[in-house]
Amino acid sequence: MRRRAFLSVNIAVLLFGMAGLFARWIHLPAIGITFGRVLFSSAALGIYLLVRRQSFRTENRKDLILMILAGAVLALHWWSFLESIQLSTVAVGTITFASFPLFVTFLEPLAFRRKLRGRDVITAVVILIGVLITVPEFSPENHMFVGILTGMISALSYAVLTIMNKGFSEKYGGTLTAFYEQATAATVLLPFVIGAGLQPSASDLALLLFLGVVTTALAHTLFIAGLKAIPAQLAGVFSSLETVYGILFALVLLGEIPSVRELAGAAVIVGAVAAAQNKELAAG
Repeated sequence: MRRRAFLSVNIAVLLFGMAGLFARWIHLPAIGITFGRVLFSSAALGIYLLVRRQSFRTENRKDLILMILAGAVLALHWWSFLESIQLSTVAVGTITFASFPLFVTFLEPLAFRRKLRGRDVITAVVILIGVLITVPEFSPENHMFVGILTGMISALSYAVLTIMNKGFSEKYGGTLTAFYEQATAATVLLPFVIGAGLQPSASDLALLLFLGVVTTALAHTLFIAGLKAIPAQLAGVFSSLETVYGILFALVLLGEIPSVRELAGAAVIVGAVAAAQNKELAAG
C-alpha cells in the first residue's frame, strides 16, 4: 500500500513538473491559463465520476464547505505559481514554490495535533537552503524578486492545500476531492477572466486541454490518493522534485539553461528528498 502511494505521488509530481512550461507556451496571462486549466480539469473529473457512477455526495455539509474553501486556495496557488513563472523563469518559479514543505512541516502538527519530528524539520530546512542557493539577487526593483515573492505565495497556499487534502483523503477518493476543488477554482476565477476579456487561440485551447486533463486532473487525483498512506510532510518533500523536473523540462523543451546556482540548489533538494524517502520506506 505504501509503495503504491509513493509511486502515485511521484508520478503526480512528474506531471506537475510539466505544468510550468505552459506559462510559456500559452499566450494568455496567468489568470487565463489557471482558469482554463481548472475548467478542463473539473470537466474531465466530472465526466469520469459520471461514467464510473460514483456519488458526488459528501458525508456532510461541513466537508463540502471545506472542499469549496480548498478550491479557493487552489485557485490562488495555481495563479501565483504561473504568475511567478511569467515574471521570472520556469526554474525560479518552481524553485521558490519548492519551499512549501517548510510550511507543511509546521502546519501539519497544528492541524492534526501531532508531534513535530526533528528529522522533518531538518529536511525542510535543507530544502529551504537548496531554494536559497538557487534564488538570484533579492532586489525589490528586480522583476525576478517580484516573481520570487509570488512564488512564495504559491508555496504557502500549496502547504495549506496539502494539509486540507490530507483530511479529505482519509474519507473520500482523490477524484471527488479534486473535482470539487477545481470546479470551485474555476467558479472563483470566472469573474476575473470575463473582466479581462481574454480571447484564446485554437492552439491555446488545445494546450489548455492537455494542461487540464493530464497534468491537472490525472496528476491531482494521483497526488490526493497517495496521501491516504503517507504523511503530508513526506508528500510535501516528494513534491520538491517538481522543481527538478521543471528545470529539466525547461532545458529540453524551452532551451532555458539553468545556472550553476540553480543546479546546486536542485542537487540539495534531490538529496533531501532521497534521504527522506529512504527513511520512510525503511520505517514502513
